[in-house]
Amino acid sequence: MEIERETNEGNSRRIQVRFITKLKAPYKVPTTAIAIPSDLSRLGLSSIVNKLLQAVDSEWKTEPFDFLIDGELVRMSLEQFLLVKGISAEKILEIEYIRAVAPRKEEEPSPHDDWVSAVDGSSPRFILTGCYDSLGRIWKQAGWCTHILEGHSGAISSVRIINSEGAGSATVATASKDRTLRLWKFDAEDSTDHPARIRAFKILRGHNASVHSIAAKTSGDMICSGSWDCTINLWRTNDTDTNGDTVSIKKRKVNNKIEESQSEGEAVSTLVGHTQCVSSVVWPQHDTIYSASWDHSVRKWDVETGKDLSDIFCGKALNCIDIGGEGLALIAAGGSDPVLRIWDPRKPGTSAPTFQFSSHSSWISACKWHNTSPLHLLSSSYDGKVMLWDLRTAWPVSIIDTHKDKVLCADWWKGDCVVSGGVDTQLRISSDISIH
Repeated sequence: MEIERETNEGNSRRIQVRFITKLKAPYKVPTTAIAIPSDLSRLGLSSIVNKLLQAVDSEWKTEPFDFLIDGELVRMSLEQFLLVKGISAEKILEIEYIRAVAPRKEEEPSPHDDWVSAVDGSSPRFILTGCYDSLGRIWKQAGWCTHILEGHSGAISSVRIINSEGAGSATVATASKDRTLRLWKFDAEDSTDHPARIRAFKILRGHNASVHSIAAKTSGDMICSGSWDCTINLWRTNDTDTNGDTVSIKKRKVNNKIEESQSEGEAVSTLVGHTQCVSSVVWPQHDTIYSASWDHSVRKWDVETGKDLSDIFCGKALNCIDIGGEGLALIAAGGSDPVLRIWDPRKPGTSAPTFQFSSHSSWISACKWHNTSPLHLLSSSYDGKVMLWDLRTAWPVSIIDTHKDKVLCADWWKGDCVVSGGVDTQLRISSDISIH
């Protein structure tokens, strides 16, 4: 079978290919070998697969696809790819197709009153945002805010969902330029049309400068925070003070505003070693914390001893860090240049990144691994874009450019959505993303 060209470009040689897939029906095409022009790239290949699917199902709606040859994503013409990889075109070439990793829908933006500086999408039940207006917000879905967290006296710089698994109550943390962290509880099942205003049940004091980042221990009983004072503090999240005395929580509701008594907590311990702002922290394992700093380093800390176990220096001030990938072992970080760097600390003797992605045109503000795929992660940048990455190619598999200014934060939500916020004061939700 031969596929005719639809373009007026010069003639190119034809190669025999067979399209294969791990996708279930209705995404399967016949496995018969066909002859196609060798100068086709991803879009041309996607057009062919869609035509083959339409031949099987007349009601098929066009779908974007990506293509793999020998496990690597194709991001150039077939002719170029075969030449670069040294693959012979004399035999039938097997090309695997997958659904493209790209949002198929953009939800209505969720407006804030100032820059959206922080977002956490780790709970499928809601989205948590932090804003320069000093307020945190809980969003049930696009445009539907159910709770407003008020009490900070400065811009919120980081937010973290600590626990949202149980029925009803959820616990979250916020960090601010007012040098404090605050812990909040609310009913995640609340579906009111008018957002309830709530106060924190606990205020954590101890940093001497703006608090820049929060991470939560998997168990939820502790959090850590990175600050402009160059330190990392560890805190307990329970309802007791440092002496173990129970704090009574008295609630009253006035004009739809929930009032609670507040307790104050002190840091359990402090990790010292960075020489400039600790811009990002992550707590992926029970006994290990990772941090990134403007001092150009990524550090790994032993929680029990407080010791700095290893350092990676990259020559750039860092804004963000996340741990993920194969075996939850890869370190992704971005900062004061357009390059997203990924290290594999399992490879000793070198501090060179295993991967470097350089498609952004300005500083990187956030990076986040997908929670189920070891191959996919996202990055956001001051260039106004969110980029989705697959480790099998050096080019972004999708670029989300719905923001009108710098993007300050981004995260995955529900496994198939990207949530992001920025200087345009909007929370954006890009949905229906197929991750394999």
